[in-house]
Amino acid sequence: MTPAVSGNMLEVKDLKVHFPVHGGIFLRKTGEVKAVDGVSFSVRPGETLGMVGESGCGKTTIGKALVNLAPITSGSVLFPGADGKLQDIANLSRAAMRPFRSRMQMVFQDPYSSLNPRMSVEAIIGEPLDIHMPGMKRAERKERVAWLLEKVGLQAAYASRYPHEFSGGQRQRVGLARALATNPAFIIADEPVSALDVSIQAQIINLLQDLQEEFKLTYLFIAHDLSVVEHISDRIAVMYLGNMVEIGSSRDINKNPLHPYTRALLSAAPQPDPSKKRGGRIILKGDVPSPLAKPSGCGFRTRCPMARPECALRAPELQEKGPGHFAACPYV
Repeated sequence: MTPAVSGNMLEVKDLKVHFPVHGGIFLRKTGEVKAVDGVSFSVRPGETLGMVGESGCGKTTIGKALVNLAPITSGSVLFPGADGKLQDIANLSRAAMRPFRSRMQMVFQDPYSSLNPRMSVEAIIGEPLDIHMPGMKRAERKERVAWLLEKVGLQAAYASRYPHEFSGGQRQRVGLARALATNPAFIIADEPVSALDVSIQAQIINLLQDLQEEFKLTYLFIAHDLSVVEHISDRIAVMYLGNMVEIGSSRDINKNPLHPYTRALLSAAPQPDPSKKRGGRIILKGDVPSPLAKPSGCGFRTRCPMARPECALRAPELQEKGPGHFAACPYV
């Protein structure tokens, strides 16, 4: 377990999100999908924590659980309240969660489905203001929407348009403006560039960095693209089958990966510069196990080139292998 650092923006402790599976005539519970199975980490103010892993490893579920969009089975999510002290917001009711939502926002992966096609851009960005700042006057609200649009690189005149009139990159900018509306301190960016063209991805990444510097934001940046994560992140957490297998600085993860899964993940990343030499590609055997029937002990042992019989006995915990560099494998 990663040790807590005083003054953290977010502390997640032993987070578990299990989804029941029902079957049969009477729809009895026949099992459960362990989407997130005991994850702990912390995020410092002003930093960007990147989170990577294969599809289905639990990254998006963690993001949704942090803002109570996915039910938390157990564990705690500590986030500063109005007094600045960390409070456990896991499993709060919608009413109790509302004061925290203005300071913790989420940018969703798909800019085409995350915006209501029946609402204008002004209504989409203004809705958080109506909820969290109900006393705001109409003229003031309109002025703030225009200001937010300009901050994300769009014209204020676009406020009267509808989502279908925008490209994917422009829609994602609208989503960013909506997330910024309530002056949040922490933003969860759930693969915000994966649905965009490469040239547009760079624009959105640069915009995120500019906004972070201007508004002193803290990010949890979820992505597949390791080069993007390396570029934007201060630290990187690697997920596999609902568990965190490695976490450390961006430089440590990319230059000195310790866990065998992290090494395989990095070896699969394409190298844009053909003149640069790289190590051999690591081919993992077998397929990713089902979250319905996770292997005993270490979830990666069925594909791991370093697996030993002891790996089946218990799940390994994150151990510090270097300053701030943790890996969930006793044999690295």
